[in-house]
Order: sequence, then C-alpha cells, then structure tokens
Amino acid sequence: MEKALAIDTTKLTKSYGGSRGIVDLDLTVEAGDFFGFIGPNGAGKSTTIRTLLGLIHLTSGSARVLGHDIVEEKEKILSKVGYLPSEIFFYPKMRVKEAIRYSADLRGASCSKRAEELCERLDLDPMKRVEDLSLGNRKKVGIICAVQHHPDLLILDEPTSGLDPLMQKEFFSILMEENKEGSTIFFSSHILSEVQAYCRSAAFIKDGKILLSDKVGNLEQTGTRKVTVYGSLTKEKLNGLSGITFTNDARDEGLKFLYNGDIQKLLTLLAEEKIRDITITEPTLEEIFMHYYES
Repeated sequence: MEKALAIDTTKLTKSYGGSRGIVDLDLTVEAGDFFGFIGPNGAGKSTTIRTLLGLIHLTSGSARVLGHDIVEEKEKILSKVGYLPSEIFFYPKMRVKEAIRYSADLRGASCSKRAEELCERLDLDPMKRVEDLSLGNRKKVGIICAVQHHPDLLILDEPTSGLDPLMQKEFFSILMEENKEGSTIFFSSHILSEVQAYCRSAAFIKDGKILLSDKVGNLEQTGTRKVTVYGSLTKEKLNGLSGITFTNDARDEGLKFLYNGDIQKLLTLLAEEKIRDITITEPTLEEIFMHYYES
C-alpha cells in the first residue's frame, strides 16, 4: 500500500521573467516524514516553498500539498499548514503574546496553553514588544506562531538562523515531538549537519533543480571516504585516479580529498610516497555534497 504524500510536485516551475526560479521540480514528501530541503543560498528553496503555499504563482507544472491542489485549493492548504518564513515581520508595537494570539485567532484556534509552554521552553518574554526583540527572539515568535496549533504540515524556511546553539537544540526537540504526534516536517537549510542529525529524508537543490532525493541513510552510503595525507603526496600525483574531490582550503595542512574510486589503486599509489601520517574516515553529509556547491 502506497503511503500518503504530504507534498507531491510534477515539473513545478516558477520563472521570474528572464531570471531563474525553479525548474521542473519533481518532489515527493511522505506524510509523517521529517524532510530536509538542502541547498546553498539562492538555490531556489524559498521560491519552492512560496510556490507550494500559493504565495507566488507557479509558471507551469503542478503540485499538491496534503492532497490539495496548490492553485485551486490554496485556502484548504493554508488552514492545515504551519509556516515559518526565512524573514519574519510582525506589527512592531505588538507585544509578543499579542502577536502569537493574533496568529492563533486568524486560524480560529485556541492555543494559549501551548503558546505559554513554548514561550517558556524557548526562553521568550511574552510581555516584550516585537520592535524590541533581537533577530533570534523574533525567530522564536515565528516558531511559536507556526507550531502552536499542531499543524498537519510544518514548513520551515532556514529556521535556525539567529538562534543560539542551546535554542537550536530545544527547537529541534519541539519539532521531533510534533513529528511524533503526526506532523510532517519540511525544513529548508543550507546547513547539512542539521539535516544529517534530524532528518529521515532529504532532497538537494541547486540552480532551481533537484539533484538528488532519497532517505538520508542512503545518501550517506555512497562508498566515499574522506582522506587526509601528510607527506610528499601532491594533487598532481593523484591525477591518474578517478573519483577524487579535493577539499583543501588555504589554512589546511596536508592534502585532503574525498575518494570514491578503487581503494586498491589509491593504496598502491600511497605506498610509493613518503607518508608521515594518514587518516581515512567516513565523510559527513556536508562533505559528500560539497562538490555540488562548488561545481
């Protein structure tokens, strides 16, 4: 039996005149999943999200969110979704508790007890005016507005920017609780370590196109190894090997690269060099995908 889909797009495209937005996106997110939408800044993550929510009009293709068409049934989608945009704006003279209550009232929901709990967990003073809040605290208000009504789908665009590490940990605890209660979590990020730590599935977008989409566990099992060599080895001596992506920067000592070629060929070449030290480990998800950023 096929699982229900929270998000299902077919060749979804959004163009801005001559500028690129998103191109022929085929993306599926299963209901109940914890899904990461990965890509560098400007890759098309926010455009995808705003198109799915009907905040901007698609150019071509189609999409359904929670079973509803994004063009014909936008209101039904918005009634079931919690949304945290990458940039958050509130009426500046409002107090925090008023902004949160206003968001709940727009949905016809009674969330005061849940909102109070979330304010306490995120260390947010509900009596402060929005205009007096730091970027991180404004982000907390947005999180509470998105989460307080227990939506069927939570869409979060770069949600951790502005949050300190302690608050990031609490934020993800809240998301995991919502997911356990049945909410589908869809969050965009350019920080792959977040996706690796919390998501079960992920898609990678660059230049408005989906490059890969799979379970995070499958994305990690690429056979790639992270190699660091200290000694006489140079990049030029590795030119005969395929499957190498160099990862050195100006501060690095030694020669660092990702390798998914024939390990026996690499070891044979290394045996001919004067090696002081070597480490071969499994790379992080961020390191695996780094060549997509750079290529």
